[in-house]
Amino acid sequence: MTNDRAQGVLEALDALEAAGYRMGDAWERAHELAQSKEGEPLYDRLHALCHRIEGDLSNARYWYGRAGVSPASGDFAEEARSIRADAAGQS
Repeated sequence: MTNDRAQGVLEALDALEAAGYRMGDAWERAHELAQSKEGEPLYDRLHALCHRIEGDLSNARYWYGRAGVSPASGDFAEEARSIRADAAGQS
């Protein structure tokens, strides 16, 4: 299971998935959450995903760098699965 630090990321990913990885309320909440936890790698990856969804690839690359990971190039669901796997590894 995941720890409490990862729980917010998982909930945000669930909401983004339910919204079809589109801009809207779930995106706004995920982005606000990511901003509130700036500097925590999982949240920085969530921040990068948010900017990919937005279409702001330059900003997404910045947040991947902050998270210490290579920029994602697959679809959004694939990236979400990767973030979930990392969250599970932090238990």
